[in-house]
Amino acid sequence: MKNIEQINLGTNGPLVSKLGLGCMRMSSIWGGPTPDETESIATIHAALDNGINFLNTGDFYGAGHNELLVGKAVKGRRNDAFISVKFGAIFHNGQWLGMDLRPISIRNFINYSLTRLGIETIDLYQPSRMDGSVPVEDIIGTVADLIKEGKVRYLGVSEITSKQLRTANSVYPVSALEIGYSLADRQIEGELLPTAKELGIGVVAFANTAEGLLTGEMKAPLAANDYHSHFSRFQGDNLIKNLEKVEVLKALAAEKGVTPTQLAISWVNAQGDHIMPLVSMSKRSRLSENMAAMEMTFSAGEMEKLNTTFASGTILGGTYLQR
Repeated sequence: MKNIEQINLGTNGPLVSKLGLGCMRMSSIWGGPTPDETESIATIHAALDNGINFLNTGDFYGAGHNELLVGKAVKGRRNDAFISVKFGAIFHNGQWLGMDLRPISIRNFINYSLTRLGIETIDLYQPSRMDGSVPVEDIIGTVADLIKEGKVRYLGVSEITSKQLRTANSVYPVSALEIGYSLADRQIEGELLPTAKELGIGVVAFANTAEGLLTGEMKAPLAANDYHSHFSRFQGDNLIKNLEKVEVLKALAAEKGVTPTQLAISWVNAQGDHIMPLVSMSKRSRLSENMAAMEMTFSAGEMEKLNTTFASGTILGGTYLQR
């Protein structure tokens, strides 16, 4: 396998891999089973071996399980890994309760994260979203203090508005914006992406397949117990019409001899040198496929077909990205 390209995370940020490894699915999600830990750790090791150094986790993934797992994986390989941690989301019995972004809580969260990860400094630390309960200045100012204390290296933000991004960057330089971005979720192209580019902030783009919609494997109707059924995008006529558009993606993938998932990742990668696709994996078998997606290119005609078919607003219904 070919080592992955590296980019600067923001104008003055650190050098990281152009493809990021999302570790969330290595822990229990929505009450589901926990994947095999040995395979998850092996997947992280394989990613590091191939130059994918950006590892993304959250202190609330699996109630701390994810950080513990990442900590095991990077033990003895700390210098190979760039660790990104999200904080602030509060869960109980697998149910999301809200956010806690108070400065006193952030100072508490960071110490638990450092202990679980078994490291002295988190490379990128970011509130998982802003809910208006605490002023942006207070949240960012607290992380800036943690940077001065040596507990954090760089500031990140996630799921934030353009106005909030400007405010955050005025308090302390933001290195990275983590945000959902895919052919099916392009609303951030209006203001947020241009603002990030203007300010020299790197973009870490997750949900490249729009929660599975763009994999080409989804069929209507979904099973009654499928968690996707909670979101309007995957309900009734919305899902039927959305899957009609996915047929265009599937046809193009077949022409190119690749998978729809690879096309979806490659499209995100092609949106700019400052944009990093963040892809969740828990098995080594997915690594080569996702790395190959980073090498793909599009003709002008292919890109126009995708951009027209999946123009902003053409996918009906929402997901948790609009929560």
